[in-house]
Amino acid sequence: MARDWITDDLTGAVAAFAAHMHDIVPQSLRRLRKAALSRMPHAHDNTIAGARQNIAHHYDLSNDLFRAFLDESLTYSSALFTGEPYGSDDELVDAQRRKIDRLLDAAGVRAGTRVLEIGTGWGELAMRAAARGARVTSLTISTEQAALARERISASRLTDNATVLLQDYREVSTTQNSSYDAVVSVEMIEAVGANHWDEYFMTVDRLLVPGGRFGLQAILQDDATMLATAETYTWIRKYIFPGGQIASVPAIERTLTAHTCLRIADRYSFGRHYAETLRRWRARFEEQAQLVDSLGFDETFRRMWSLYLAYSEAGFRTGYLDVAQLTLTKP
Repeated sequence: MARDWITDDLTGAVAAFAAHMHDIVPQSLRRLRKAALSRMPHAHDNTIAGARQNIAHHYDLSNDLFRAFLDESLTYSSALFTGEPYGSDDELVDAQRRKIDRLLDAAGVRAGTRVLEIGTGWGELAMRAAARGARVTSLTISTEQAALARERISASRLTDNATVLLQDYREVSTTQNSSYDAVVSVEMIEAVGANHWDEYFMTVDRLLVPGGRFGLQAILQDDATMLATAETYTWIRKYIFPGGQIASVPAIERTLTAHTCLRIADRYSFGRHYAETLRRWRARFEEQAQLVDSLGFDETFRRMWSLYLAYSEAGFRTGYLDVAQLTLTKP
């Protein structure tokens, strides 16, 4: 970001560290991490007010910025390619829709299904669920995303089946009209915060009918890394995702057991597909440097985002990070 060094292979440079992270920092020194690194500011806590501020920092930057590097579906999460993702001939838009369809299938979404989506994005999942004949209520706290998602849903003539609410998931009341056969959420748990995971899963449990299913797509890391970094103020939290926290499967299972009757029935991992998704996003982002500049984002911002995308790709390419679709069931 400070222009102190450059490389012809940014992802490779970061991947070299990611692949050997546990060797670089010996076990005996890892306990000193919290002393060496700053703690995440209290202002970044994902209370209802804090979450709105944190989400605005990233997702309300500009819809045109995201249009500059995403595919036409405006899907900002891992795609699912056919076969080996690297060098795949799949168009990114097709791989994104394949991912969405798999999650909808896992959640049992079909005609007449009452669906709650937590985290609208720009509306592609809500539209694909509505096109199946499901009745979708989608929640977001991003004003920019809500506006464009509503516009896209209207243009697709799906407003009778899909509604976007500018509302925190914790603000949904339990009434006769707010029971859902299926809940879906794609890479939104990363913005919840570990100290609010109980609220997140308790809300799903409360709103889901008995026998209902929860389709959750989540970025994951190993449990030891999650516990060691939970309260540290890292680069990604400072500049990219304030208040962010990547979960582990054991942490999710502990939260479910302690606070809900939900249980994980299926897990489908596809982390290498995220590496390819991010590679394509970064290539497109850097190709669009002039457009990004015209939107008011300077060179420092562009270098920051190139590093963010390469940093993330390296995590998935080396297996330091994973992404999975989890199917949760309620008895």
